[in-house]
Amino acid sequence: MAGELVEFEEGTIGSALNLESNNVGVVLMGDGLLIQEGSSVKATGRIAQIPVSEAYLGRVVNALAKPIDGRGEISASEFRLIESAAPGIISRRSVYDPLQTGLIAIDSMIPIDVVSEN
Repeated sequence: MAGELVEFEEGTIGSALNLESNNVGVVLMGDGLLIQEGSSVKATGRIAQIPVSEAYLGRVVNALAKPIDGRGEISASEFRLIESAAPGIISRRSVYDPLQTGLIAIDSMIPIDVVSEN
């Protein structure tokens, strides 16, 4: 399936992108230094998704949402597809505290919201 996670024999995970009749393009989510021509790869049956939780706030994670900041595992009970539609413009909060980049062209065309805790 397009977007399905695949696993190479040496453990690297990838995401299948372009599916053709005789080959599949895969984006690697790891170094992949041990992958060679003829390496085995298996489909996982899972579409690329990541866990979501308040516990991820302030943490540093890799492309597979695994913590790399040395502060232990992160628990999450919900998952969200990586390739999901953004919320509609009506349901989003409007920009009320804009971030000024100092570049007039960007500041006048693209509203960037400053996220602040109330």
